[in-house]
Amino acid sequence: MPFDPQKVLNWKFPEIEHAYTEKDTILYALGLGCGSDPDSPGDLRYVYERGLLALPTMAVVLGHPGNWLSTKESTVDYSKVLHGEQSLTLHRPLPPAGTVVGRGRIVDLLDKGKEKGSVLYSERSIFDKASGEPIATMASTTMLRGNGGWGGKSGPQPAPHRLPDTAPTRAVDLKTQPNSALIYRLSGDRNPLHADPAAAAAGGFKTPILHGLLTFGVAGRALVAACCGGNPARLKSMQVRFSAPAFPGETIRTEMWPEGERISFRCRVVERDAVVLSNGLATVG
Repeated sequence: MPFDPQKVLNWKFPEIEHAYTEKDTILYALGLGCGSDPDSPGDLRYVYERGLLALPTMAVVLGHPGNWLSTKESTVDYSKVLHGEQSLTLHRPLPPAGTVVGRGRIVDLLDKGKEKGSVLYSERSIFDKASGEPIATMASTTMLRGNGGWGGKSGPQPAPHRLPDTAPTRAVDLKTQPNSALIYRLSGDRNPLHADPAAAAAGGFKTPILHGLLTFGVAGRALVAACCGGNPARLKSMQVRFSAPAFPGETIRTEMWPEGERISFRCRVVERDAVVLSNGLATVG
């Protein structure tokens, strides 16, 4: 089926009601590696039901409409789709259990030409079902590398956040586990690229890779630990650009430049000295 940009631009997301339990909150945190290091007892509050707290980045897996770009109806060449950027804004702390309503929309679609493809901007907000109050808003940039040259507008595009030219002043190392992707996928993203060696090889990788949003969550853990006094309710927003994949078992170093309530950051895989998240900006309260 040929690419139909109007189908993408006019895509209507169903309203998603998502009930989650403390078990789901614990499972999400285990996927990010919480509880795997006995020398980090502060992580216990994310994986133990007594005094359980939800990691703020768990909002990205709640009220999600599923992998709609992989359907025939989207007309997108899913084999060439890449998650380019992600942002998260917290309007209030995420409860460790509850029911949310997710509402999504397409924001824009840019045509960067036949060789480069298209850039899709989408947004999703989750609301507390009982009160109707907003909990979080998420925005994603998705690269449709196989679907450019259809005659659409090419811009404008927002510029990425620029990191300081100086050396970072804080850093937190968090090691992922060999089974991190296998655990994380139980929170909703069942893409075989993160579990099946054959699917990973077809995508050009030697082994299954970590989910980009898993790495995003690890960065959130580091920001809470280093810049929020360990209080997850203080993290107000995050935005990043995905620059390279990370692999299960690698150590992710989050390098930070705090300036008041704004923290510039990036994530680097220690073992390969490869930057996997770049142009990061977080705000804290």
